[in-house]
Amino acid sequence: MRDMSKSAARFNARAFLESAGVSKKIVEYARSEGIFSQGDPGDSVFYLQKGGVKLSVLSKAGREAVVAMLGPGDFFGEGCLAGQTVRIGSATAITPATVLVIAKDEMVKVLHEQHELSDRFIAHVLSRNVRIEQDLIDQPFNSSEKRLARALLLLARYGQQDKPRQTVPKISQETLSEMVGTTRSRVNFFMNKFKRLGFIEYDGDLDAGIQINSSLLSVVLHD
Repeated sequence: MRDMSKSAARFNARAFLESAGVSKKIVEYARSEGIFSQGDPGDSVFYLQKGGVKLSVLSKAGREAVVAMLGPGDFFGEGCLAGQTVRIGSATAITPATVLVIAKDEMVKVLHEQHELSDRFIAHVLSRNVRIEQDLIDQPFNSSEKRLARALLLLARYGQQDKPRQTVPKISQETLSEMVGTTRSRVNFFMNKFKRLGFIEYDGDLDAGIQINSSLLSVVLHD
């Protein structure tokens, strides 16, 4: 059986889709620009080529919850392939982003015909489901400090980058608080603590991004 994790790591979706003759369009999004909104028709699948995207849902009371943060190489909006006729959440660029937009019918066709893309896509869906499940488990059992550390490591794509340090693009403390499920003041407190201990580096209000050091993992592993 093919090692899907290795296949996924070297897979270039844009080049593959071009070689397969798949009809698509490339869209550039500015920071904070909406890609799709909750309730929009589900008629396409997206592939994030550059930048960062957050997936969120809005409750009836108007409260937003961040479901996932995505980086280059991630597919999203794939719920339309499973019968979702409307979007059950929203996708917003958190940095300038380059996105490939593939019509649902085109995506279904290429998944049936091209096994390499099918492997990459299945690997993505499985790994993201595991990550979201871990996030749900994380909420009731771990402190907000650990949840914030884990969120920052995920944003830095820890484990996918062979570097001791990785820079996360600018992200607001408000967004971090939504991801972690705590207040902005608590996020500010822990960010200052992480900075003081040398786990992260940033200036001002995160304008230049956040440098995440692998030593931050000690917060997650500490009992």
